[in-house]
Amino acid sequence: MHRIRRTLPVLLALAVAPAVGAQAAPAGTDIYLAPLTARGGMLAVGAARNATSRPGYDNQPAFLRDGSGFLYTSIRDDGQADIYRYDMRSGTVTRVTETPESEYSPTPMAGGAEFSAVRVERDSTQRLWRFPVAGGAPSLVLEGVKPVGYHAWIDESTLALFVLGEPATLQIASTGSGGATTWVHDIGRGLQAIPGERGVTYAKRAGDTVYVEELRFLDAKTTSRRRLSRALKGQDFFAYTPTGELLAASGTTLYRWSRSCGENDGWEKIGDVAAAGARNVTRLAVSPDGRWLAFVAEPAG
Repeated sequence: MHRIRRTLPVLLALAVAPAVGAQAAPAGTDIYLAPLTARGGMLAVGAARNATSRPGYDNQPAFLRDGSGFLYTSIRDDGQADIYRYDMRSGTVTRVTETPESEYSPTPMAGGAEFSAVRVERDSTQRLWRFPVAGGAPSLVLEGVKPVGYHAWIDESTLALFVLGEPATLQIASTGSGGATTWVHDIGRGLQAIPGERGVTYAKRAGDTVYVEELRFLDAKTTSRRRLSRALKGQDFFAYTPTGELLAASGTTLYRWSRSCGENDGWEKIGDVAAAGARNVTRLAVSPDGRWLAFVAEPAG
């Protein structure tokens, strides 16, 4: 791995990812970090800082399992999308992949030694690969499932996939069988495993409205599909806290939603990040201990 010899601020900003891991030059985005605090049952977002402040595209943050840092996608002067690692303690950045292909959406796997990512292969095929966090040769996760845009691990061997198409579909795949089954059509890009449960939360389009829904696997034969809430306007990205609250953004305002709120209700404002010089917040990620929020935004000005 190649270490970048400069120190970055210790707070993150999540960058806006291309809709499907596209190879066209995306808009400039940065990843910001902000502290999260819970007081009296209320969640609050503290002052945010730009952690990846530089021209270009930094996006798709995902915290490592031990909370020591996060992985993210970055496009540099060579035009390739590669995976980088941000260290929370030192603020330094380390390059993890340096390949002829482009990699997107790094997602830590169980055990913490590996992460999965969507690789845009030389013939433009988009499949899911696994990589050692410490660097090394990758291997395919699902050889026959393509084109994959986004993914989330439900458990050690089960994946939720956003598979490109007209419309895009939610597919559930098994690393054991190598196959995938379509469950929902016309979904958004945000996929989140449900904390402590075997299931996935996703955005579902219904006409002109986007809803947040969940699919749970209760046992070997039983599933439950439920609509949770309307999504915030213009958003299909969200993130869970360790305690099961959903966070999302609209503009520079951050909101929370919990299951006690009820369908279509309860998006409560928890903070605004305009003072950090951010605009158009999209992707969100929460650290495993719930103390940090990373978000992707366009730098103002």
